This record gives sequence, structure tokens and C-alpha cells, in this order.
Amino acid sequence: MNFLGHLYLSGDDPLVIVGNFMADSVKGRDLSRHPEAVQRGIVLHRTIDVFTDQHPITLTGRDRLRAHAGKYAGVALDVFYDHVLAANWAALHPEPLADFTGRMYALLQAHQHLMPEATRHMLPYMVRYDWLTSYARIEGIGRALEGLSRRVPAGGALSGAERVLEAHYDDYRAEGLAFVAELERHLRTQAA
Repeated sequence: MNFLGHLYLSGDDPLVIVGNFMADSVKGRDLSRHPEAVQRGIVLHRTIDVFTDQHPITLTGRDRLRAHAGKYAGVALDVFYDHVLAANWAALHPEPLADFTGRMYALLQAHQHLMPEATRHMLPYMVRYDWLTSYARIEGIGRALEGLSRRVPAGGALSGAERVLEAHYDDYRAEGLAFVAELERHLRTQAA
């Protein structure tokens, strides 16, 4: 899952949302410098990532991507799943996508003082270019992958990976929706 997926799975606690959003920029196991709810968000993010990385559905999707994206197949798949979420949002969430993303942008901006520098630096670009809503369109996924290709070492393999999504669209859609349902069940059992 990428940004939209993590926000979708964060629940309603603002600080859990912030922690889940910024978790990729938080290194190490000692989270004590963060407020308790932010810590829960970071742990939630890591739980989502571990489940995602090991799940048979995601292994299938990554294998299909590997010829194009190489070692970044998992990164591209995370972005594809954000597309599946955004493109099918009305069936998955009661709040319209534009309302949800607007609410998330406002919440994240209000709490950016809690975020690591890398996340604070990226957030204005996300808001200005409305990344989260743009994920609903293949062109938005292409822009996201192109941006990532410039920010990661030897990331050129990410550029154009949206063509793999287009070529196998029905497979990625079905797998993404099935995976999200399984991930939500997994998180409910973790919380119980």
C-alpha cells in the first residue's frame, strides 16, 4: 500500500493517521520520542507493510511487474494498489474520495510539526498536486511512478510501469480488491 492505502487503513484517530503517514521516514525501533498515538500509527504502518510484503496475492502482482520494474516491483505494486483503491473508492468508503483526501491534507498539514523533515518536505507537493485523488487515473499513477523514479537510486525502472497496470488491469483490480479485504480482516484480528 502507498499513501492512500495507509491513510484509508488508519482509522479515525488524527495522531494514528499522522504516524501511519510518516512511518517510512521513521527509522529504528525506539519510538519513544513520538506521542503514543503517533507510535501506534507507525506500528500500524509497519504491520501493514509486513503483511503486504509476505502475502501471496502481492507476490503474484510483483512477479508480473518484475520484468519491467526489477527490484522496485513492490514499490510499483504499492502505487497500483492505491490506484485500485482510488478508482473503486465509492464501493469501499462512505466518504467521497475528494472529501476524504481534502480532510487528510488538512489533518496532515495541521500536524506536520510532528513529522520527520523528509515527510514535511514532501507534504506540500502532495497537497499542491493532489497526489491522492490523482491516483484514480492511470495518468496520475504514471506521474507518481515518474516522480519516484527520480527520487530513488537507479529508479528508472519505475518510469512507465503504469503500462504493466494497463496491460493486466483486470488482474490487478481483482487482486487489489481481494488483498485490501484480506488486509482489513488481518488488521481487525490484530486489534482484537
